[in-house]
Amino acid sequence: MADRSKVFVYPKDVDAFGFDWGRLALTVAPEVNGAARFSGGVVDLPPGQGHARHNHPGSEEIIFVISGNGEQMVEDEAGNPVVAQVGPGCTIYVPESRFHSTLNTGTAPMQLFVVYSPAGPELGLRDLPDFRLIPAGS
Repeated sequence: MADRSKVFVYPKDVDAFGFDWGRLALTVAPEVNGAARFSGGVVDLPPGQGHARHNHPGSEEIIFVISGNGEQMVEDEAGNPVVAQVGPGCTIYVPESRFHSTLNTGTAPMQLFVVYSPAGPELGLRDLPDFRLIPAGS
């Protein structure tokens, strides 16, 4: 039988990555439950906050908007920014190594579920100057 603590994971059950712009709680990843081909988790962005233009070399990303409203930018093949207003239910596909950014333009928190394939780029977030580890349950 599967270990329930590794199969059914809530964001409150894992350490989160905190930043000036919000937080990421990895609920599926090699170090959380042994996921081999991808990682993912819940991102919380307060109103007016977002993460700057960045990319994940060698990885694709899926962003699913759970709640809130924002502005999503994904660059096209030529490096031109393509911007759209996004809200609950929207799925955003970020091709491998493509630059992108997200900004919460609403008045309420914005919550996203993100998936990286292959796993790994999220670990580089620990090197950012505003990174802090938020213990599970906090």
